[in-house]
Amino acid sequence: MAWNLDSDRPIYAQILEVIQLRVIAGVYKPGEKIPSVRELAAEAGVNPNTMQKALSELERSGLVMTVRTSGRVVTEDMEMIRQTRNHLAKEQVKEFIDRMKNLGFETEEIVRLLEQEGEYE
Repeated sequence: MAWNLDSDRPIYAQILEVIQLRVIAGVYKPGEKIPSVRELAAEAGVNPNTMQKALSELERSGLVMTVRTSGRVVTEDMEMIRQTRNHLAKEQVKEFIDRMKNLGFETEEIVRLLEQEGEYE
C-alpha cells in the first residue's frame, strides 16, 4: 500500500488513513508491532514529527498502543478494528454519493447504477 500523499489535505491525516487501511487490510495484524516512527517517516518521505503526530492520534483512537519495550503495536480488539473498517467505508460511500450528486445524479439513479455494476461481478 503506497504512500500517495497530496497537498490538498493535512499530511498527518493522510498518514493516519494509510495506517488505518493497513490495519483493516491485515498488513499490520492485531497484536503485531508496527515499524518505528523513523522507519515509517522514511518510507512515506515525511518529517518524523508529522509521522509522530499521526501515530499519536492512532493511539488516542485505540487502534494502536505503545508497549514499553516493544514500541507500538496494533490493538488486538477486533471490535475496534471492525468499527474502524465500517467508519472508513461510510466515509468512502458518502464521498462517492456527494461526487455523484455533484454530477447531477439523484439518489435513485445512483442506487440503480450500483445495482447494475454489481450484476457484472
